[in-house]
Amino acid sequence: MRARRERVTPEQAGIAASGARRVPGLRREELAMLAGISADYYLRLERGRDRHPSGQVLDALAGALRLDADEAAHLHVLASQPVARRRGASRDTAVPPSATDLLHSLPHPAFIEDRYLTVIDANEHAVALDPRLAPGRNQLRDLILDADERAMYPDADLAAACLIASLRHSIGNDLADPRFVQLTDELHDASETFRRTWSRHDVRAQRGATLRLIHPVDGELHLNREQLAINATAGLKLVVYSPVRMTAP
Repeated sequence: MRARRERVTPEQAGIAASGARRVPGLRREELAMLAGISADYYLRLERGRDRHPSGQVLDALAGALRLDADEAAHLHVLASQPVARRRGASRDTAVPPSATDLLHSLPHPAFIEDRYLTVIDANEHAVALDPRLAPGRNQLRDLILDADERAMYPDADLAAACLIASLRHSIGNDLADPRFVQLTDELHDASETFRRTWSRHDVRAQRGATLRLIHPVDGELHLNREQLAINATAGLKLVVYSPVRMTAP
């Protein structure tokens, strides 16, 4: 909430700004006033001393912080009770044989990813397009740390920001997940770009998008990226890249 509060200006919130301000964005008491709660209660929320506010309070905060639908939903998820996990239990599930068969029958580059953006399986077209779309590779790690991967994206930092926002959405409030912690700690230690983008606390559900890639052999490519949830799995998705249809002038 602090990160989002610092990005809302008094002008955006309809508050007359007067005198010097020591903090970017809104003051805590200003946000509390906009949300209709006490400043003391808001302070407890922001510092994590009260983790389960009512839905009405969360909706009021989302409105005051000017959150969009994905961000508001994420705020509710963060305030919900994490799913209990047995010690040593993993969220990973095996890919159903039917999904594997579909993946390798597709005529376009396609792969299966988990909620950490790690490739679980990929067809030959995906690996031919990008050797880093091979099983075991993590897309976010490669886009942050691998120079060859970054070279394929005209704006690698923007692409990485989209993946970071997607990772936050997929993890929800399961912030103690060991694989999530290991990945984010690694990237935080290795990359200023990751640290800067992560601190923004952006969150976005994955949606279909058009990718512009600079392939080292084929040159500039425009591809549709679509993903389909795989039933009865813990967050696995089938991702397909298909050529963009160019309309006649």
